[in-house]
Amino acid sequence: MTKHFQNEIERLKKKILRFAAMVEEALQKAVKAATERNIELADRVIDSDQAIDSYEIEVEEDCLKILALHQPVAADLRYVVAVLKINSDLERIADLAVNIAERARDLTIRSNGTPSFDLESMLDAATIMVKQSVDALVKHDIVIAHEVIQSDDQVDDLHREAYRYVQKQIQAYPENVESLISLLNTTRDLERIADHATNIAEDVIYMIEGEIVRHQDRDN
Repeated sequence: MTKHFQNEIERLKKKILRFAAMVEEALQKAVKAATERNIELADRVIDSDQAIDSYEIEVEEDCLKILALHQPVAADLRYVVAVLKINSDLERIADLAVNIAERARDLTIRSNGTPSFDLESMLDAATIMVKQSVDALVKHDIVIAHEVIQSDDQVDDLHREAYRYVQKQIQAYPENVESLISLLNTTRDLERIADHATNIAEDVIYMIEGEIVRHQDRDN
């Protein structure tokens, strides 16, 4: 490995970790905006999206430049390819965080005496998965990566529970249909965030071991 190539790889590592931190912060703010009905915080998440998009493009260009100029092999090639994929998943998580922020003002549901859906449990589960996937990336920790993959079923179960809840609530309280659909869309975004966190964890495993584990842990 030449000194120049090593410097490029180190610079890329710093950039993808900074990008992960940016996305994680946006998601945490979106979750807080949703749970606290904080419109100002929601607007800050929405305003940050352009900067996140620009950074995602910058990381992708750096990856393509390394592939073109240095033609890495073995572990170095796996690393750059994994970063390309992780970069894309992080950008999608940021987009979904914006969706959640945009719906923050619509999440108040008039329950009319019926129990409300426990959205915070799903918010917590999805954000923990993102944090752990980033931790797995930072620490090159396969154990944490596998834990993320196993956690995906929990979020899927919560989304199905939300679907059943919304279905019953719409039948009982049709006047709340807009808020209920907004809730359902938010749970769908959280499910997709969990899927992207799982993708990141799988790519971390590929980065470290060269093993493609897609679908394996999810089916066990």
